[in-house]
Amino acid sequence: MTHDPSPPAPSPWRRRLPILAIALIAVVGAVWFRDYLSFETLRENREALLAFRDSRYLATALLFMAAYAGIVAFSLPGATVATLTGGFLFGTFPGVVFNVLGATVGAILIFLAARLGAGERLARRMDASDGLVRRIKQGIDDNLWPMLFLIRLVPAVPFFVANLVPALVGVPLLPFAVTTFLGIIPGALVFTSVGAGLGAVFAAGETPDLGLVFEPRILLPLLGLCALAALPILLKAVRGRKGL
Repeated sequence: MTHDPSPPAPSPWRRRLPILAIALIAVVGAVWFRDYLSFETLRENREALLAFRDSRYLATALLFMAAYAGIVAFSLPGATVATLTGGFLFGTFPGVVFNVLGATVGAILIFLAARLGAGERLARRMDASDGLVRRIKQGIDDNLWPMLFLIRLVPAVPFFVANLVPALVGVPLLPFAVTTFLGIIPGALVFTSVGAGLGAVFAAGETPDLGLVFEPRILLPLLGLCALAALPILLKAVRGRKGL
C-alpha cells in the first residue's frame, strides 16, 4: 500500500487567517491608534524623536521602516503622518528612501495575505468565468505593468485599494513589488519634502499644508505620469480596433 507523500492542503480558514488578522487589527487600530498616529503626537514628541535619532541613527531608521511597514500592512491610520515623520527625521534624502522601502514592504505583506486568503481562488474563478468578469481579468493580464503603475500614480486611488485589488485578480508578486516601489516614489517625494520642513512649521506653531499635492506644479506632473502609464493601454486598444 502506497502513501501519498504530499502534505494535505490547508483548510480555507487557515488560508484566510492572515487576512482576517489584518482586518481585525485594522479595525482595532482605527479605534485605538487614531489619536496616537497623528500630527499632534509628532509635534509633542519631536524633541525625543530627534534625540533618539541622533544617538542611534541606524536603529531609528530600521525601527521607522518597520513601523511604517506595519502601518501599511495592517491598514492603520497615519500613513501620511508616517511619511512626514520620515522627512522630519531623515530629511528629503534619505527620508524618501526609508519611506518608500517601508511602504513597499508593508504593501507586499498585505498583498501576500490577501492572495493567500482569497486571491488565488478568486483569480482562478475569474479565469474560468465567462462574459464581463473574464474580459476584465483578461484586460488586466494584457496590460499588467501599465495598469499597476497607473493605480499607483493616480492620486484618487487609496493605497490599501492598490494593495488589495492586484492580489484579488491574481497579479504575480514581482510586478506588484516593482510597480509599487517605483510608482509610489513621486508622491512619497512630495510628502517627504514637506516633512523635511516640519521644523520651521513647528517653530511657527502651524500645521503642514497637505493640500500641496493638488497644486498645479505638483498635480500636473503627477497627471503627466498617469497619462504616460496609460499610453500603452490606449495604444493597444486603438491597434486592436484597427485590427493591427
